[in-house]
Amino acid sequence: MRILYRVAALLCLAIGAVAGADTDPAVLLKAGKADEALHTLNATIARDPKDARAYHLLSRVYFGLEQWDNSIRMAEKAVAMEPQNSSYHLWLARAMGRKAEDANPFTAFGLARKVKTEFERAVALNADNLPARADLSEFYLEAPGFLGGDKSKAKQQADYIAKHDPALASYIYARVEEKQGGRQAEEQYKKAVAESSNPAHYWVELAHFYRRTGRLQEMEAAISQALATTHPGEVAEFDSAALLLHAGRNFAGATQMLRHYVAQEDLSEDGPAFRARYLLGVLLEKQGKKKEAAAEFQAAMDMASEYKPARDALARVSR
Repeated sequence: MRILYRVAALLCLAIGAVAGADTDPAVLLKAGKADEALHTLNATIARDPKDARAYHLLSRVYFGLEQWDNSIRMAEKAVAMEPQNSSYHLWLARAMGRKAEDANPFTAFGLARKVKTEFERAVALNADNLPARADLSEFYLEAPGFLGGDKSKAKQQADYIAKHDPALASYIYARVEEKQGGRQAEEQYKKAVAESSNPAHYWVELAHFYRRTGRLQEMEAAISQALATTHPGEVAEFDSAALLLHAGRNFAGATQMLRHYVAQEDLSEDGPAFRARYLLGVLLEKQGKKKEAAAEFQAAMDMASEYKPARDALARVSR
């Protein structure tokens, strides 16, 4: 369900500043300054406990920190205050979906039904919320039938999206083909690349497809294409490095990608700096560079002291 949380990289980033640009929590989160974002948002809520937008952003901070329960709790508050806000339902569904991925089967089944309800509600409230439609299509693809999975419904979402975003629609058609064992999946992934004005993201998705099908050289070739077409503020380097890490390939290259990514001023909420620093630490640790790894884990903690993976990793390499 990885793509569920990638489609709307810039969703809601046009939110007005709470107390000036330097303390806008959306800007802080995008920069990976989770601790500062939490402080700013908690102060906002202390002044106005009915600020739905602040609860929504707080949910997204916790989402980035992988604190699913807190993310759900804050998202539920935002939804309760503004039940007609499509984006708030979308992020509640995302948080529930991520918790379901880590939960035991009994808990996951209960959450899956709620995820479906929230995604469908987001679409019902705003038919043109394309990220919600994309996420809903992914749910239909991934969930078993008894929990609402339905590949034909996933395709229906793509049919609507095609009127507005052909590249995203082609990506969903590719996912449907892949799930059904069809032969046109690769062609559809390549079509998404060709149709997009910013194709780096879809090159990464094609790379993921190659990894799933065991075509690792083609995976690395697709990553090279992603890096050649990426723009500032996109997460191709972050995503590509993570893919190489999980595939066990080219750790040195992945390290270089992340070093370049974190050196930029314009980062993405989908690849916050503290998570990039953490991944960089993991890569360095795997290359036997424990001292450098510890420095990266500490850098992640300096921005996001509540990010447990970095805290646990720092304790591990400091033994």
